[in-house]
Amino acid sequence: MKTARYRMLDGIRGIAFLNMIAFHTAWDLVYLYGVRWDWYQSVKGYLWQQGICWTFIFLSGFCLPLGRHPVKRGVTVSLGGAVITVVTLVLMPQNRVVFGVLTLIGSCMVIVGVSDKWLKKVTPVFGLAVSILLFGVTRNVNGGWLGFEALQLVKVPASFYACRHSFAKFIATYLGFPDREFYSTDYFSIIPWLFLFLSGYFLFRLLDKKGLPGILERGVFWPIEWIGKHSFVIYMLHQPVIYLVLELVF
Repeated sequence: MKTARYRMLDGIRGIAFLNMIAFHTAWDLVYLYGVRWDWYQSVKGYLWQQGICWTFIFLSGFCLPLGRHPVKRGVTVSLGGAVITVVTLVLMPQNRVVFGVLTLIGSCMVIVGVSDKWLKKVTPVFGLAVSILLFGVTRNVNGGWLGFEALQLVKVPASFYACRHSFAKFIATYLGFPDREFYSTDYFSIIPWLFLFLSGYFLFRLLDKKGLPGILERGVFWPIEWIGKHSFVIYMLHQPVIYLVLELVF
């Protein structure tokens, strides 16, 4: 990403990342150390979590055209997600992360990177509108419905979630159709989240066509921008550091 020119984007990512660290610290306190915090487990806590996730996924799509080799970067991020999956399955299977946010973002980078030449043929306004619509319609697909949050429009056929063979079950879960036995503390499937990623991608193309706003060139606060620039490495390390600090405190 051309971070020297669009420092604001790194700043936004850095702020979102600090917010995520706070959220994960709270999660560890509540679910690993037994700290009672009703607010965290309420709708407000859910909105906090969703706001962080939406920011990361949307911003990743927005920034994709600013970098080179999106497929290569996507593979690297996906491998990071695979490492997290293996580590959690081995060390803490009861809190395992399968198809987490890194796997999702890496996959989106690969998908959009491979199909970029065709996506460029789509009018940005049309692509943005369709992506937002598809995200809204498929938001509840993991739970068996088409619809957005409390709005349930159409029930998805149960056969989509009842694959018998392991490979088919793996693919179905990856796409967004998990069976009842699937469990992950951090689950982001291709559907619906690819559409949010595409919303960011098409918004960038729409703004880039008219000239990106000059405000994106402004700095936020260099330590926060630094975190945004190195978010992948910090993401890979932040949970072990949180565990270590909490173990020392408790």
